[in-house]
Amino acid sequence: MGRLKGKRCFITGAGQGIGEATTRRWVVEGATVTASDLDAGHLHKLEEITGQKTYQLDVADPAAVAAVAAEVGAIDVLFNCAGYVHQGTALSTPLEEWDKTFAINSRGVFLVCEAFLPGMIEAGGGSIINMSSIASSEMGVANRFAYGASKAAVIGLTKCLAADFIKEGIRCNAICPATVDSPSLQGRINDTPDPVAARAAFIARQPMGRIGKPEEIAEVATYLACDLSEYMTGQAIVLDGGMHL
Repeated sequence: MGRLKGKRCFITGAGQGIGEATTRRWVVEGATVTASDLDAGHLHKLEEITGQKTYQLDVADPAAVAAVAAEVGAIDVLFNCAGYVHQGTALSTPLEEWDKTFAINSRGVFLVCEAFLPGMIEAGGGSIINMSSIASSEMGVANRFAYGASKAAVIGLTKCLAADFIKEGIRCNAICPATVDSPSLQGRINDTPDPVAARAAFIARQPMGRIGKPEEIAEVATYLACDLSEYMTGQAIVLDGGMHL
């Protein structure tokens, strides 16, 4: 352990699922972790995990993002983990849901990167990790029209940011999971007429015959955050249980 000793890290969407698992892992690895989440109900838990001040943050709000970044100061690692899943096709996605999906999943990543990049550059570089999805430019997934489009944008943003700031010591990579167990997933399952069948369908999408664990994604995020991945940038890393073999 201790791969992140001395690293200053900031995580969005840290309140549950992948964000929480990564927050816990990074603390164990020796990092100083500042966590944020839209849901204020998660903040006390995050403070107990990190021992640091936490922030309620809407990543789609430019003023809020700028204010938090100014208070947090320079960091070494940024993990854009906040996200929103809309279910629907091109014919069942209201414009407001399209806008909300892109505001959180794409615009939010841009705003947080924009806010923290100057400090990272001034400090000599760092690692940015963006949460994308297998439902993106990696592959089309039924009933994920807005979500897949927004996550494809994250991959494009990641590659462009990596190219633009490589000379300043900034690395930027994206993680593209398939189905991962989380309270968010369980909530979507519970909203269906037949939760048992819905969960079975989610599992069946992965040829491995199971869904991913948040801790498995956190392990990849830890690798991307630490110095062992210094030679990697501009990549979209797929963890999908064989979903698009």
